[in-house]
Amino acid sequence: MKKIKSYFMFSREHRSGIFLLLLIILLFQIVWFCYDFNPTQKRKPSNDEIEWLAIQEEIDSIKQVNDFLKNQIKPFNPNFISDYKGSILGMSVEEIDRLHQFRAQDKYVNSAKEFQQVTKVSNELQNKISPYFKFPDWVANKESSSAKSKLNYKVFPDKEPIVQKDINLASQEEIMKVYGIGKKIAEIILNEKQKFGAFVSIEQLQYIWGVSPEVYAGLQERFFVGPSSLIKKIDINNLSMKELAKFPYFNYYLAKDIVTYRSMNGDIQNIEDLTKIKGIPDEKIKIIALYLEF
Repeated sequence: MKKIKSYFMFSREHRSGIFLLLLIILLFQIVWFCYDFNPTQKRKPSNDEIEWLAIQEEIDSIKQVNDFLKNQIKPFNPNFISDYKGSILGMSVEEIDRLHQFRAQDKYVNSAKEFQQVTKVSNELQNKISPYFKFPDWVANKESSSAKSKLNYKVFPDKEPIVQKDINLASQEEIMKVYGIGKKIAEIILNEKQKFGAFVSIEQLQYIWGVSPEVYAGLQERFFVGPSSLIKKIDINNLSMKELAKFPYFNYYLAKDIVTYRSMNGDIQNIEDLTKIKGIPDEKIKIIALYLEF
């Protein structure tokens, strides 16, 4: 027992040495936890590294768009690009707004080139998304016909005399006799007539989707607009905002402006009063007036 006890008896020098050893171990532990031995964390990135990181982010963004185009996008009509889809495609807010402003005028882009002219997208983005554009059949048919004419494939049939007819009484087959109009466009024209009950002016046809300037000239040559009892008149001074918004040339915002004008100025009496209403399309105002009951 005495022999074992002797192992636990330390001299003053031994105790001092043990205390010093413990103190050194404790200091090493403190340094280990408090000091960061990774030199790369403390070093600030250089300008070249910052520039490289920015380029890498741009590359990742372009790759993301390319992956979306490759895996997600199906052929689409660029006239109906929404804010969300435009952003996914890589378009800026300004580019999307230009397209929406163009469409608000009841106009449509009918080619990739016209899309770029309207939106002002970059050549790089245009080249990426334009292969997915899908336009109506009549656009493709028009381009095909144009190409054939350049190659001298144009056929000149015997020209039959043209007898003008009231467009409100024309059948689909008669409308399709106009060069450039197929079954689809003829159906659109007849559906448009149905919305109004009857056309009031031949000029209305130029605002119908799918009717190009050349097709409009052909329609003017074959048709006219006569008086009709089928015209759906609009009581602009008494209809509610909801009812006014149903008129094809109006929308919710224009109907709201009309009701506001009536409440502040009284009944709308004539075309001159119409011109004072915000949002009224000036180019259609004479046509609109023919549908109104003042």
